[in-house]
Amino acid sequence: MAKKITETSTDYDNPYRPLPIKLLNAVGPLLGLTRKLSADALLKSARNKAGLNDFGDEWFIEPLSILVDSINKEAHLTALGMLIQKGRLVDALVTRLRIEALYKQHPEILDIDLGKLLIIAGLQRTGTTTLHRLLAADPDMRSLASWEAQFPVPLPGEKTGEPTGRMKKTHFMEKGLAYLSPEFFAIHPVEHDAPEEDILLLDLSFMSQTPEAIMHVPSYAAWLEKADSTPAYEYLKKVLKVLHWQRPAKNWVLKTPHHMEYLETLVKVFPEAKIIQTHRDPQKTMGSFCSMVAHGRGIFSDDVDAMEVANHWTRKVDRMIRHTLQAREKMPAGQSIDVSYYDIIKDPLNEIKRIYAMAGIEFTPAVEAQVKATMAANKQHRYGRHVYHLESFGLTKASIDEQFGYYREKHQIPHE
Repeated sequence: MAKKITETSTDYDNPYRPLPIKLLNAVGPLLGLTRKLSADALLKSARNKAGLNDFGDEWFIEPLSILVDSINKEAHLTALGMLIQKGRLVDALVTRLRIEALYKQHPEILDIDLGKLLIIAGLQRTGTTTLHRLLAADPDMRSLASWEAQFPVPLPGEKTGEPTGRMKKTHFMEKGLAYLSPEFFAIHPVEHDAPEEDILLLDLSFMSQTPEAIMHVPSYAAWLEKADSTPAYEYLKKVLKVLHWQRPAKNWVLKTPHHMEYLETLVKVFPEAKIIQTHRDPQKTMGSFCSMVAHGRGIFSDDVDAMEVANHWTRKVDRMIRHTLQAREKMPAGQSIDVSYYDIIKDPLNEIKRIYAMAGIEFTPAVEAQVKATMAANKQHRYGRHVYHLESFGLTKASIDEQFGYYREKHQIPHE
C-alpha cells in the first residue's frame, strides 16, 4: 500500500524506500540483478517476448546502444532501478515489433489523416499538464492516454477497440509507482486513464529527454543534443496513426517540454501543427522541476546529486528556450501562440478560446461544459503538497534571473 503524504521531502540524498525494496536492493547484486545491460541481449529478449523478428528499419539500434552504454557506465542504478530500466527497454522494443507487424497487416494506416494538431511545447512546471487536460476534455480532441502511451498496440488476444487488458496493466503500473514513490504524485500525477506526454512515444525510438530526467546519463544526453531527431519524429507520426486508427477523432492535442529542443524538426515532420508555448516565472519553475528530477532519479538510484541535477537542467532549459526562440522566428504568422501560466489559472476558458481561434477550431457549448467539468475534477494538492527550496540545488533567485532574464523580458513574464 502506498504511503500517504502531506508534503514532499527535500532530503534528496535519502530517497524513500519501502522495506521490501531496501531488501531487494541489498541482495540484488548477489543475485546478478545489477549486471550490465546489452543491446544485443535486449533485442533478443524482445523478439522472444513478442514472438516476432522483424523490426523493420533498425536505425534505432544506434541510440539504444548509446543509451545502454551510458546507463552501464554512469547511472549507478539500484537492483530495482536496473530491473525497471531493463523492462522499459525490452517493452519499447516489443512495441516496435508489434507496430511493424500491425503495419504489415494494415498498410492503409499510413494513409490516415490526423486532422488538426495542437502541440503544447512549454517549459516544465508552466501549467502544461493543466492546459493539456483541459484541451483534452473536448470530445473531438484526441489526446494520448497514459495506458496508450505504455501500450500503443493491442496486446496478444486483445481486440481492437477493447483495451481492457492494457488499461488494467497500466493501472497496476500506476499503483506500483505510487508504492515506490508516493511523493512523486504530489509533483506530477501519473494516472492510467489521464492524458499523458507523448515523450513516452519518442522513448520508443530511444531519443528523448526521459533518460536524463530519471537517470544520470550525461554521455547519452550529450550525444542526443547533436543527433538528428528526424527519424524519431517520423516514427512518432507513425505511432500516432496507429493510435488514431484504433480510436479516431477530429483533432489531436500533444504535450511535452521535450519538443522545445527539437521544434524545427517537429514542424518539419508535422508542418500543419499549431504550437502552444506556455510561460511562468523561472524562479518558480526551475526549483520545482529540479525537485521533480531529483525525486524521479531517486526511484532508480541511491546516488542523487541535487547540484548536478541543477547544473544539467539549468543549462538544458536555457538550450530549450533558445532553440524555441529560433524555431518560432522561422514559423509563419499564426502557427504559434503564447499562453501565460497566470492566465491559465485566472481564466482558463478564455485561453482555450484563444487557442481554438488560432487553430480554426469551433469552441462550442459542449466543449465549454466538458472543460468546466475537468477544471472541477483536477484539484491542486490532491496527492500532497510539493515542497522544494532553491538552495537545495545551489540556485538563487538572482542566479536564475541572471541566466533567464532574456526569456523573462522577451515574453513579459512577471515575478511570481
